[in-house]
Amino acid sequence: MSHPAAVLLKNGLHLMRPAAVGASSVVIIFSGVYPLFLDPAVPVSRSLTVSLILLVGCLLIHGLLTHSLNDYTDYRSGTDDRSPAMLSGGSRVIQNGRMTPEALGRFGFGLTAVLLACSVLLIIFGQIRLAVLLLIGIWGAVSYSVSPLRFAYIPFAGEWLSTFPSTFALGLGGVWLLLGSLPEWAVQNAWINAMYCIAWVMVHHIPDLDADRSASPVKRTSVVWAADRFGTAFARLPAVLYFTIIGLSAIWFAWSERWIGAAGIIAAAALSIYWLAKVDVRDPEAVTACEKKMLLTAIVLAVWLGIFH
Repeated sequence: MSHPAAVLLKNGLHLMRPAAVGASSVVIIFSGVYPLFLDPAVPVSRSLTVSLILLVGCLLIHGLLTHSLNDYTDYRSGTDDRSPAMLSGGSRVIQNGRMTPEALGRFGFGLTAVLLACSVLLIIFGQIRLAVLLLIGIWGAVSYSVSPLRFAYIPFAGEWLSTFPSTFALGLGGVWLLLGSLPEWAVQNAWINAMYCIAWVMVHHIPDLDADRSASPVKRTSVVWAADRFGTAFARLPAVLYFTIIGLSAIWFAWSERWIGAAGIIAAAALSIYWLAKVDVRDPEAVTACEKKMLLTAIVLAVWLGIFH
C-alpha cells in the first residue's frame, strides 16, 4: 500500500471510531436482521445482502459523515479543544494534526453531497425504501451538527430529532427491506437499541460538561441543561431518565410474551442506572470507565434481543 493510501486509511479509521460504531450501529443491524436468517421464507443470500448494504451505510453515515461534521462544528465552537479527550472530544483528527479543519469540513460536506446524489439515483431506479433510509441517516448527521439546525447544541433536540430517528430507522431497515412490513419484535428491538444509544450519548456528554459550557456558541446539550438547572450532580439525569424508559419498556415485551427479552432489558437498565448512580460526574476517567461498560452492555443487549426475538 502506498504511503498516501496508508495515511488516508489511518485517518479514516481514526475519524470513524470503530468501537463506537461497532457497539451501536453494527449490533443494531444484527438485532434487526439476525431473526430473518432463521426464517425459511427469507433466503439467506437476501438477508446477507441487506445486512451488508446496511453495514456499508452505517460506516459511511455514522462512521464518517456524522463524525466529520460533528468534529468540524465542535472544533469551530471550541468545545473539542477543551475536552478531556478520552472517549469524548471527537476523533481528534484535527487536534492531532492528521487533518486540517478546512479539509475535514470539505470532506464532510462533500460526502453529504455524494450521499444525497446517491439518494436521488436510488429514487430514479425505484429503490424507494433504500432512499428513505439513506435520507434519514443523512438528516440525522446533518441536523445534529450543521448550522442553522445544529440540534446537538439544543437540549433534547440532538438525541430526539437527530440521533433517535437515524438509529431507529437503522434497526428497522433490514426487516423493512426484506419483508416490506414491520413486525412487532422488530419495532421493539429497534426501540430499545435506539433508546440505549441516546442514553449512552448522554453519558458521553458528561465529561465535556465544562468544555461545552465554554464553547462559542455554547453547546447546551441536555446534560449541560440538567447541570445548569439542578446542579452538577444532575448531569446524569438525562441518561437516568432514558435508562428508566428502557426499563419500563420491559412491560411491553412481557405483554407480548417476550419474557427473556424483558429480563435482559431490566438487567441492562438496572446495571446502567447503578453505574451512573455510583460514578463521580466530575471525574472524566471514572465516567469513561462507565461509558466502556455501557458500550459492552449495548452490544450484549442488542445481541440478546436479536437471539431471543
